[in-house]
Amino acid sequence: MEQLNTQQAQLAEQQNTLNQQRDTLTESQKQVDAGRAEIASKKEELAEGQKKLDKQRDQLQKSENELPAQREQLERQQKLYDFAAGYRMVSEDQSTAIATVSFKKKIFEVPSADLQKVMSDIESANLHGATVHFDANLSESALGGGSHTGEVAGMVIAFIVLMIMLGTFVAAGLPILMSLVGVVVGVLGTLSLSSLIQMSSTAYTLGLMLGLAVGIDYSLFILNRYRTNLLEGMPKNRAIALANGTSGNAVIFAASTVIIALVALNVTGIPFLGVMGNAAAFCVVVAALIAVTLTPAVLSLAGARIMPKKLWASVDTPQKIVERRVQDAERTEKPNGWLRLVLARPLLALVVGTLALLAVAAPMLQMRLGLPDASNYPSDSAAYKSYALVKDKFGESMSAPLVAVAHTPADMSEEQAQQAQIDIASAVKEHGGANVQAVVPGGMTDDRTLMIFQVIPAHSASSVETEELVHELRAVTVPVQGSEVSLGIAGQTSGNIDVSEVLAQKLPLYLGVVMGLSFLVLILVFRSIMVPLVASVGFLFSVLASFGAVVSIYQLGFMSSLFGVDHPGPVLSFLPTLLIGILFGLAMDYQMFLVTGMREAYVHGKDAVTAVVTGYNHAVRVVVAAAIIMISVFGGFIFADSTMIRPMGFGLAFGVLVDAFIVRMTLTPAIMALLGDKAWWMPKWLDRLTPNMDVEGAGLSEKIQRESGSGGFE
Repeated sequence: MEQLNTQQAQLAEQQNTLNQQRDTLTESQKQVDAGRAEIASKKEELAEGQKKLDKQRDQLQKSENELPAQREQLERQQKLYDFAAGYRMVSEDQSTAIATVSFKKKIFEVPSADLQKVMSDIESANLHGATVHFDANLSESALGGGSHTGEVAGMVIAFIVLMIMLGTFVAAGLPILMSLVGVVVGVLGTLSLSSLIQMSSTAYTLGLMLGLAVGIDYSLFILNRYRTNLLEGMPKNRAIALANGTSGNAVIFAASTVIIALVALNVTGIPFLGVMGNAAAFCVVVAALIAVTLTPAVLSLAGARIMPKKLWASVDTPQKIVERRVQDAERTEKPNGWLRLVLARPLLALVVGTLALLAVAAPMLQMRLGLPDASNYPSDSAAYKSYALVKDKFGESMSAPLVAVAHTPADMSEEQAQQAQIDIASAVKEHGGANVQAVVPGGMTDDRTLMIFQVIPAHSASSVETEELVHELRAVTVPVQGSEVSLGIAGQTSGNIDVSEVLAQKLPLYLGVVMGLSFLVLILVFRSIMVPLVASVGFLFSVLASFGAVVSIYQLGFMSSLFGVDHPGPVLSFLPTLLIGILFGLAMDYQMFLVTGMREAYVHGKDAVTAVVTGYNHAVRVVVAAAIIMISVFGGFIFADSTMIRPMGFGLAFGVLVDAFIVRMTLTPAIMALLGDKAWWMPKWLDRLTPNMDVEGAGLSEKIQRESGSGGFE
């Protein structure tokens, strides 16, 4: 039993040992399983790490493959940056910056009040001590009408001339009043259409200039004839009627020549020039209508107050009237003063006068046409100060950018489009050479078929180099994806150049049309071949001399400071065309009032030289006064605010001076005296075909004289 218990105890002990071993084995198994799991986890981590490593290796390989393309793209971007390296909006010394204000409308369509508000808002903003200067687009456009001191001075001089000539305040004030009424109606009528027709301030300013000048002259012609009729002993109403039927008829004809010349500006094909001509023509129409309607009405109210009392007392009896007629007849048939000098040596007067005109006209051979920019403004103007600052800090070309446009092939990739930009910019640089400061890519359309570039010239907008650059760039062709791409050059600078060239090309045609028209019209008036030929050639000399004087002062700088020209530049592109049109009409006025009297005297039996003297003496006093008045009115615009109006006022004033005093009062009587009876020759067949215009109303005068018997008091 004891042995059994011992065996059982041993068995139990063995069992316990076995259990312990089993537990130890179980624990070891757990450890083995845990180790196996950890190994599996490590394998997974290793596999994941291998995957990441493989992915990174693939990415690295891809980056290495893309590196040449990225390097090429970087090189392309660097090239484009190099092309634009000369362009900056902040100066190198960090003291000056350029900012751009963009409007939804074109700058000349933005009201002056809006421009003024923009300038005021910028000036009142907190700019941390910065000083703002506005360029010409803002500062000059916001000026509006500007001051009219020069025009007032011209009117004062005109009044003084009329006082000296007419002798009474009423007579001197009447033409001034008539012109002011006509100008108010004409200018307001023009401005009333500004909401329907696009027009610049120059359009109504030209109308103002012409309306004042011709308005005074037209009323003066009728007033002078009315005074003459009163001195002939006519009653007031008949004197007014005859004045309006004779001089009034001549005024309508004279106005018609001016109107035709102004409306003919539409043949240039330049819209704004046509609008200017139409606006000015409308003001002339109003001035002529006022002269033949309102002037006679006011004369009927003024009566004899348009003459000094002493002069009126000289015709208070029929005997004094007869004596005065005899004195006038004797006086008008004798050459006096300047005419006596001319007729004493007509050939010498002709040669000297012609040479003088040719000498004055010579500078026109150097004439360059253009539109004024800020570089031509007075030194004290805000526009020039802004331009000078930009020129000093950035170069003068920053004020004259060009816009280059290229139509490129469709279906280009981004890389191909970028390369096309480089090729085009490179071609611009190559062909422009030293005349190109920078080429700035301005972007492209989404389909990459249209690209724009901003080309910064190396010179000012009005320079010869910039003009040549525009032509050179328009001749550029660039191969892009198998296609030849040409450049279009746009922008204000190139637009001004284009307008100037078109006008220069049209100028000979327009001059030919006007001279041809003048020749045909004058044949109708004077029933002669030589007289119209002399008048037309004389007009040509007047125009060329006017061109030469304008070029001398406003382009070449001769005596420029005397006329307030601080910075000479190209001649206003449409000025020659305007001068031709306006001077043609004015020249025909003087020709008609001087030479029709010569023709009337010749037809009534006087010899050719006596007829020249009679016609000259009959009209010279009023023509001199009219010319001085026109010179004064036009001269008042020489110091206007607008740089466009200044040369226009000078050109017209000088043209009137030359045409009236040299061509009409010197060369014309000299040639007429040399030609003698040949001056009035006309083929019989042409004489039969030519209608009798009777511009001066000679038929009406003869009818009234027949009806009134002796023509004395009634």
